[in-house]
Amino acid sequence: MSTDMDGTVRDVAKYIQADLESLTTEMTSMFVHVIPEFRHDDAVRRLMVASTASNLAAILDMLRLSISFDDITVPPAAAEYARRFAQHDLSLEALLRAYRLGEHMFVQWVMTYLRRLELSTDEALATTSRIALLVNSYIDQVIEGLIDIYENERRRWDTRSDAARAAQVRAVLDTEGLDLVSAEKMLSTSLRGWHLAAIIWAEPGTSAPAAAGLRASAAILGAATGKAPLTISADEQTCWAWISSAGKPVLDVHRLEEELGRHPALRVAVGDPSPGLDGFRQTFRDAQRARDVAATGAAPGRALFLHAQVGLAGLLVDHLTDVRAWAGRVLGDLMRDDEATVRLRETVQVFLDARGSFTDAAARMHVHKNTVHYRVRKAEEMLGHPLTEHRLDIEVALLACAQLGLTYTRGA
Repeated sequence: MSTDMDGTVRDVAKYIQADLESLTTEMTSMFVHVIPEFRHDDAVRRLMVASTASNLAAILDMLRLSISFDDITVPPAAAEYARRFAQHDLSLEALLRAYRLGEHMFVQWVMTYLRRLELSTDEALATTSRIALLVNSYIDQVIEGLIDIYENERRRWDTRSDAARAAQVRAVLDTEGLDLVSAEKMLSTSLRGWHLAAIIWAEPGTSAPAAAGLRASAAILGAATGKAPLTISADEQTCWAWISSAGKPVLDVHRLEEELGRHPALRVAVGDPSPGLDGFRQTFRDAQRARDVAATGAAPGRALFLHAQVGLAGLLVDHLTDVRAWAGRVLGDLMRDDEATVRLRETVQVFLDARGSFTDAAARMHVHKNTVHYRVRKAEEMLGHPLTEHRLDIEVALLACAQLGLTYTRGA
């Protein structure tokens, strides 16, 4: 850069410096008018003004004193404003947009003040280009630091907030004798209607970015119920969520499964809807039982576990050794784990669910009626008696095999 241009840049900086107070007001007013997130209360607004002023002062120092980019850091007021932005759950995109809008306004000021210097068109353009490049480089460097400050504060604030929230929720879940009014005060929400709880977790070994998306994934539950969930992060891999409403929540299972299909690392266990404070607790216990069933690994590719479908298995999951032994006595060789026997068990389950109708079972399984007839007779041979004998025991044992993965290998 030529000595003459150095001098011109300094002159422009001096002109802007002389009007800095009014220009700061102009810029902050623009932020408030254009960006809704900048419409703060008085205390945060003062911090926003201080942040803007400190950045403008740093830019002018850079232009007047030729400060190296290596020496540029985020001004303290700007760093504190970024942290406050994160604490108020305001978007990083809005903060970065302000910096770009401010950069554009600063260059407009430069062009205005250059007119006072009576430069040639080429000199004015060259000076504008030079200052724009310097300001852009400053903004880029400061933004890089701001992103780190914002994201670190967001994580820290979320962790602190979630820890307090999780403690409150656990107290409501576990404290005996807690009355409704006290529970509502602790959670700052009404517990008088209906509740539907879900546990959302990332599979073990999931990458950090996937685990970090757990809170956002609770929106999947909201989309499937049409209600915004109450959510907390129970730990780095697990999120708890409740849907609450005056009427009984309705879950769109098909939509929930579709949404989960887009997030292969996530699993969801859902309780049954239940009313009141007791219901808030019961539906969560249901979801815990459904997750216990998922933890058996009997259905590794399955993403959604509804208590309504696995409730009985959830009651048995804490007694797997005893249940396996009992199921073995009930089913005998029908509990083997080879492919052919698994197919027989599935056919018997459908047949019994179809109330003993070969035609109905065949339609459900998309096979010929004679195929169902053959498999049922084969299963009865393995049992040593007709399916009509000890039917309830057979159905429960088959359910345990299917939902808890209870089998034994040949010769075991």
